[in-house]
Amino acid sequence: MVKIIVYAGLSIPFDEAREILDSTDDIEVIYKRPIKRGDLSLALKEHPHIIVIIDGVFHQNSAVGHKEILSVINSGVKVFGASSMGALRASELDTLGMIGMGYVYNQYASGEVESDDDVAVMLDSESLQALSEPLINMKYIFTNAVDEEIITEGEKEELLRIAKKTYYPKRNYSQTLSESDLDNEKKDKLIDFIRQSPDIKKEDAKNLLEHVKNMLE
Repeated sequence: MVKIIVYAGLSIPFDEAREILDSTDDIEVIYKRPIKRGDLSLALKEHPHIIVIIDGVFHQNSAVGHKEILSVINSGVKVFGASSMGALRASELDTLGMIGMGYVYNQYASGEVESDDDVAVMLDSESLQALSEPLINMKYIFTNAVDEEIITEGEKEELLRIAKKTYYPKRNYSQTLSESDLDNEKKDKLIDFIRQSPDIKKEDAKNLLEHVKNMLE
């Protein structure tokens, strides 16, 4: 029996995650709320073979520490990360055994993104619903909007400056666009594009869960 512990719930809801990776006769998958400092020492008592870190707390509680993750890796447990806290920690520990995947991980690993503020969101502590928009998603969508010639590179940089200066719990598309110099026609086109665009943090989470599932088949 392979035991997997997954810390998620924000980038991808538990029900959607279970549609990809769920318990079977040979695999036990345990989903837990976003990881915080101290959770991994408790997780080790459950004797997992694989730990997947997707979501974690940044400011509400102390974030999971590097030494905690390294201790788990050194005990023989495989640790994967993507999307949010998982991507951030994987980019910092990939040379020491943590396995990172996805767009967000690559942004951190390449040095294109450095701050944890880029993936931080305000969340409802009960439902784990995001109440703000992560900067990394906004950057991904605005970059694609430039490629689709909806906005210019200069307009993208203006939008990102507005979003970056906004305290993360209040960061959202409506506020960012309202402060920008985009004309109404461009705003309308961009809003339509945003609505049709994927949530890159969720896509990274889904791809990592698919990877783990395929790895065990």
